[in-house]
Amino acid sequence: MGYRPSQQFRKTVLGAGAALLLLALNAPAALSFAEARYHAYKIGRPGYRAQYGSWALIGLPDEYKINAMHAALLHTGKVLLIAGSGNDQRNFDNGTFSTVLWDPKDDTFKKIPTPEDFFCSGHSQLPDGQLLVAGGTARYEVLDGKVTRAGGGMRVKNENPDKAVRLPKGTVFRSPSGVEYVSKFDVTVPRATRRFEIARGRGGQVLPWKTKVVAAEARVFVEAVERGAAGLTTQAAQYAVAGLTGKDANDVYGLAERLSADKQDFQGIKSAYEFDPKAEKYVPVDPMKDARWYPTLVGLQDGRVLAVSGLNDVGDVVPGDNEYYDPRTKKWSKGPSHYFPTYPALFLTQGGELLYTGSNAGYGPKDKGREPGLWDLTANRFRKVGGLADPDQLETSSSVLLPPAQDQKVMVLGGGGVGESKLATARTAVVDLKEAEPVFRSTARLPRGVRYLSSVLLPDDSVFTTGGSADYRGRGASDIRKAQFYHPRTDSFVAAADPTVGRNYHSEALLLPDGRVATFGSDPLFADKDNTRLGRFEHRLEVYTPPYLYRDPALRPVLGRGPEEVRPGGRATFEAKGARRIERARLMRPSAVTHTTDVEQRSVELGLEKASGTVTVTVPADPTLVPPGWYMLFVTDADGTPSVAKWIRVRADSSG
Repeated sequence: MGYRPSQQFRKTVLGAGAALLLLALNAPAALSFAEARYHAYKIGRPGYRAQYGSWALIGLPDEYKINAMHAALLHTGKVLLIAGSGNDQRNFDNGTFSTVLWDPKDDTFKKIPTPEDFFCSGHSQLPDGQLLVAGGTARYEVLDGKVTRAGGGMRVKNENPDKAVRLPKGTVFRSPSGVEYVSKFDVTVPRATRRFEIARGRGGQVLPWKTKVVAAEARVFVEAVERGAAGLTTQAAQYAVAGLTGKDANDVYGLAERLSADKQDFQGIKSAYEFDPKAEKYVPVDPMKDARWYPTLVGLQDGRVLAVSGLNDVGDVVPGDNEYYDPRTKKWSKGPSHYFPTYPALFLTQGGELLYTGSNAGYGPKDKGREPGLWDLTANRFRKVGGLADPDQLETSSSVLLPPAQDQKVMVLGGGGVGESKLATARTAVVDLKEAEPVFRSTARLPRGVRYLSSVLLPDDSVFTTGGSADYRGRGASDIRKAQFYHPRTDSFVAAADPTVGRNYHSEALLLPDGRVATFGSDPLFADKDNTRLGRFEHRLEVYTPPYLYRDPALRPVLGRGPEEVRPGGRATFEAKGARRIERARLMRPSAVTHTTDVEQRSVELGLEKASGTVTVTVPADPTLVPPGWYMLFVTDADGTPSVAKWIRVRADSSG
């Protein structure tokens, strides 16, 4: 009789086998759990943090979760997060516009009443510390195949030289054949102008003056009242304004050349506001002449701001019409003309020219306005700057004025092809503007091709880069959860700790006064690798603590009491703990960033004198290096460990 295992033995073997089977079936999950535990242990060790830094999520209550499209650091130390309608047409249709103010000191939040849809506006820091916000959304796009009513731009003429005419939203324009179109916005047409002409007889004698009336013109988007093909037209025609009679009916009329069912793009608004950091509210100022959606606002050496590009009130890229904002008068005036795609990266350079790096956010023809160059605003002359590798992959690239600003070197990082292209480049390049004939030269490559990369200047003169994706809007689960430091002096990238949150389109990053970096937003198209599930806007707020903040806190430089204002070329003395260890001082302009575009941030080297318990800094006298406004003053030791910043205002003049 052969051996028969006992019942207990059989149970033991079966139990062990079942356990082994379960372990085999769950091995990937068990391994992943073990790897995650080990990774958490590794990145939490002091040695790791001292080399790579660390990331932390900020607890964000549900009521303050917004689609952060724009982020700006205010001179109060708080961060303004602007969503507007947040790329959500339901919010737009409901008039639900959002702004949240975050205080990084204690991680508190506050809702700010938002008067208009600032989604995809422009912003710039003003000399007095206000934040200019201009443009935004008047209408969401309607894609091909979804347009049910013919529409387009209607040029509204006014031939009356005695009065302007205001036509409210809903005004009806009637074609000669009786087809009606309705305006989608209010429009005001200025009064016509009179021109006096000299007439001469056959003998050359001067005849009595003749007066010629030149009609004024404005533009408004209209849609056919009836759905379908009845409203389609490719013929130029004059349109009567319903409700006008007599002389008014003759003086005011519409002109349109083509009203179609083609895709209708986003449309911009003309509105402008200043955000007051102390009162914590938006204050209206005069509107722009042109409506703008996706505009760049760049601060100039005299305190004015230049508004450039954007989609206008009929959804076309503004055709080179740019305008100045004067913060003293709160009014706009005509600027030099040049065509750019939307959100062009424009940097104020020493001497007052603007460098266009070619970085942009996308809207505009593939072959127009995309070449980098130097723009002389006074002469309105644009000189192209060549040498850039992968010039067809500048859309959604990142650009920074490398530290310190006195070196006058500007860097372009990554980018992708135009539109929904799958192309992404690892190229970086630097142009030295001190050369007689500046050209871009390729520099250290990024670890991989990336678009939507965030690049942030740090007080130790490095550039922190993080996030982005390898494909359009993170398509195919292509978010790159990596970060690295770029060191200009050695032209090299060094790895940093990996973020836990992916960031692509509609994401931002900026430097905080305590030396950390905050990251916000992301608007992926899809939520999975196969592109089968729609993506959701990223609400998590993640903050990076660089390695320099994991050094001995007792040795960290500390700035104490000192002045809050200084003139260009002026000096300022501050109490300083460990003054003799301090090696460098930097003025760092606070960010105002959106769509990978941040033309505000710059790091300016200061003269430095040390004494027992104090440091004295000297600010450059050149306002093209140090535009007027509020700055963070950082001092660092020989290892690059920064102090917490002190806020100081650089005034333009005695009245600034």
